[in-house]
Amino acid sequence: MSNLNILIVEGNIREDSEFFIKAAGSSAADNLKNLILKIEPLTNTEIINPGHDDETTNALKNMNKYNGIVFTGGAMRINDMTDVIKKHINFASNCFNHKNKILAICWGLQVCSTAAGGKVNPGKNGAHIGIASDVIINNEGEQHFIYKDKKQIFTSPAFNFDEVSELPKNAILLSSDIVNNVMGVSFNAGNSEIIGLQYHPDYEYSQMLKLIDGRKERLFKSKNFLNEEEYESHISYIKSQNELLDFNNRTCEVRNWINYIRN
Repeated sequence: MSNLNILIVEGNIREDSEFFIKAAGSSAADNLKNLILKIEPLTNTEIINPGHDDETTNALKNMNKYNGIVFTGGAMRINDMTDVIKKHINFASNCFNHKNKILAICWGLQVCSTAAGGKVNPGKNGAHIGIASDVIINNEGEQHFIYKDKKQIFTSPAFNFDEVSELPKNAILLSSDIVNNVMGVSFNAGNSEIIGLQYHPDYEYSQMLKLIDGRKERLFKSKNFLNEEEYESHISYIKSQNELLDFNNRTCEVRNWINYIRN
């Protein structure tokens, strides 16, 4: 096969991207692009933002040229249902009209799940603030290509306040943790095949720590942390996990998906 062509769908509006760039060193889309190129240096990547109608129109006209599509994470929340959020969901729905292989990460999972008939709501058991601990791959997940060579129980960078509360029809749950039941999932929508991950194989803990620091005031205001001691304890925990994080295991799902879309 010739070099892969991958479409990356940015999950942030401009203001949020500016925050991501300042805190984590790059936009969500560029961060994902950097990882893809690290795994497969000859990949051709194209980034679009669903908030820009000209970009989505052009991408949909040329959909046949992409080997795969990745929907990135982002800072918006589905149930705010702004005009921009509706555009993200509508673009996903239009992608489903084509035969696509889609990897949907965090916000991307929530967008694609909503477009496919699922539901997203604030997490019943709280939020992932920079980290998801002890994610367990279930029996279906162990047999799925996305988790090939992945540790059966793993801890991963993650940052989300909402969760997929109702899966799309015929979806297969692949992994869960104590915070979110839906951490990994596979489903078909229209002519597309979607793999969704609620956590972030594309981010490092060092980036998550900077995102947490940049959102500290908001996190206290929303009572994700009740006091400074609780906050510092959480930061120390993430730093301890950073020492244990293995690049190959963290990014395993992205590598497996890239190998899959070659076929």
